[in-house]
Amino acid sequence: MNPIEALLEATTRYLETVGALTDDELRAPSALPGWTRGHVAAHVALNAHGMARALRGARTGEPVPMYDSQEVRDADIEERATGSAGDLAAFNQMAALRLAGEIRLMKALATIERTPGGPEIAAPDLVEMRWREVEIHHADLLVGYRPSDWPAPFATYLLEQVARDRSPEVDLTLHARDLDRTFLLGRGGQGVAGGAGDLAWWLVGRGGGEGLTSTRPLPTLGPWR
Repeated sequence: MNPIEALLEATTRYLETVGALTDDELRAPSALPGWTRGHVAAHVALNAHGMARALRGARTGEPVPMYDSQEVRDADIEERATGSAGDLAAFNQMAALRLAGEIRLMKALATIERTPGGPEIAAPDLVEMRWREVEIHHADLLVGYRPSDWPAPFATYLLEQVARDRSPEVDLTLHARDLDRTFLLGRGGQGVAGGAGDLAWWLVGRGGGEGLTSTRPLPTLGPWR
């Protein structure tokens, strides 16, 4: 499956989940400290909206960043997070459709900025960025979609990426049982085993290592990206 197809399937699953949430359920806590499910849903929609507008700007020769500033991004999330379930579901649907359309039209050599003056991002890289956003934040909603539910291609992709990023920080030997693969971080050492999704979830800084076994207590990890 190519990344665009994988993203579209992940988006369909996510939109079905968000569309089924009630107002009360959106006010409940998410997996992210200080954020409700409404915050997560607002962020995912605004992320799609920002990517779509940046891709459109790159396509039309009128470049704009994904977000006008970090402060504007944060304020928009706070405002949208308190919206009704119907409004948040509709905003997510609209933003996802706009982004899908822009992805189909994007230019391979185009670049965009996340915020004004920030690092440039190659347009094709947005597909994988968005794939991560949708799958990880879907699990962040804490409504039954778990890291162990991630499709194997995504769990493998994320585990490979985050293991590489974490390698300078910790010395671990990870074993993904469902993949029958071992990953060495740093010099290796403390063994940690579990499903690829559960390993990746812990490595991105979520949860307390649920579903994992280890030869010693798990180290505390800082935020990933």
